[in-house]
Amino acid sequence: MKFNENFYWGGAVAANQCEGAWNVDGRGMARTDVTTGGTVNTPRMITFIDKDGNKQKVPNSHSFKLPEGAHFAVFDDELYPNHDGIDFYHHYKEDIALLKEMGFKMFRLSISWSRIYPTGEEDTPNQAGLDFYRNVFTELRNAGIEPLVSIWHFDTPLALEEKYGDWQDRKYIAFYEKYVTTIFNEYKGLVKYWLTFNEINNTINFLPDDASDEQYQEAYQHLHYQFVASARAVQIGHKVDPENKIGCMICGITYYPLTSDPQDILFNRSKWEKGIFYCGDVQCKGKYPTFAKRLWKEHNVQLDITDQDLEDLKNGTVDIYTFSYYMSQAVTTHPNDDTVGGNMSFGVRNPYLTYSDWGWALDPQGLRYYLEMIYDRYEKPLMVVENGLGAYDTVEEDGSIHDNYRIEYYREHIKEMAKAIENGVDLIAYTTWGCIDLVSAGTGEMRKRYGFIYVDKHDDGTGTMKRMKKDSFYWYKKVIASQGEDLD
Repeated sequence: MKFNENFYWGGAVAANQCEGAWNVDGRGMARTDVTTGGTVNTPRMITFIDKDGNKQKVPNSHSFKLPEGAHFAVFDDELYPNHDGIDFYHHYKEDIALLKEMGFKMFRLSISWSRIYPTGEEDTPNQAGLDFYRNVFTELRNAGIEPLVSIWHFDTPLALEEKYGDWQDRKYIAFYEKYVTTIFNEYKGLVKYWLTFNEINNTINFLPDDASDEQYQEAYQHLHYQFVASARAVQIGHKVDPENKIGCMICGITYYPLTSDPQDILFNRSKWEKGIFYCGDVQCKGKYPTFAKRLWKEHNVQLDITDQDLEDLKNGTVDIYTFSYYMSQAVTTHPNDDTVGGNMSFGVRNPYLTYSDWGWALDPQGLRYYLEMIYDRYEKPLMVVENGLGAYDTVEEDGSIHDNYRIEYYREHIKEMAKAIENGVDLIAYTTWGCIDLVSAGTGEMRKRYGFIYVDKHDDGTGTMKRMKKDSFYWYKKVIASQGEDLD
């Protein structure tokens, strides 16, 4: 048996994509609340009012900066899918019952920071927000499901972002410390597994190819403040409860050189260093890697780093390494117009792979490669905390949903995880992404469905929110019951 009896089978969601109730019970706003819907070909837009009082909207991006004198705003004539999500806020008991029926051992979810501290600057937390998550974690515990909690999943309180910029001010570290201290104490005994920052490396990975030195300066500084905040969170979490296991969370992409040209080989290595190892090394080893100075020098980056920061990084290394994995990416130094998309990243088409409707390279072997590469580098327990296939699902007249394409996707990835375990990798959990249909982060669509559980909610905002089981629901239930042995 490749997966032992203690292996955590489960699924994952994020507060801003599923909770809804965006302005209920004292919650403050986050970036997703001013982000419209989009499609695979049209970007999501951020809405705001400029210094002259004019309505404005611009494409959403990780590097977006609110213009001087502007403020974020919600417009009546725009659709904001995350406002409703799938209304997990009012359906969590029903949803957790379905997860229990599938046999889940772990459920990954995030806490909305602005539900706890609506503006981020309050002295006392929002009690209604604390109560909601306590109820959810208690419900999971009663169902025999271990919560895995993302502390920050792209949901900085919007008031902080409007006032200080997005993690461009050292003050963020103290705001985050207050937040994590509150939730570590509040949920002691209910939550043991925590992740500090979701896909922290996206700050660098999603910079445009023509990014300026100023943009790189801001991105690396943003990351540094988050590294320090993460390291302090680890120390606080261990002090509050020595049983806590706290991890990093990396957007995992397996990079391949498109050709055997030495220039492609070297470029591929640089992609791993910049895109994957830079963040993993700091959070797992407690110090910046040797190649960091080269990366900074390439863009004249001068970071605000104190001696206390370096001490915190050293003392706040994570216990576990967790990552998302959806695809691999082929890279080359040669001119090539055959580019593809996936998780908002781009590469050139790999002739040996097939691609999803959203341009994602389907590459289960890339997951095994990543697992073995990362475990060899850090020798820490690993969790695959996001993996899934966004696809169009059809509800038949009898209410059935036949998603064999999703079953096939998971089957092949689970096989490769088993091989990695056989090869010595300490893999302890697998939480598939969007185990319940939710709003796509990249496109804002509902039609891009990931779940074992279908939610009757559509791109135009209509729907009953009714939950329905897909074929994959019964298949995954069987996989879990057999500890990954029965994949037919």
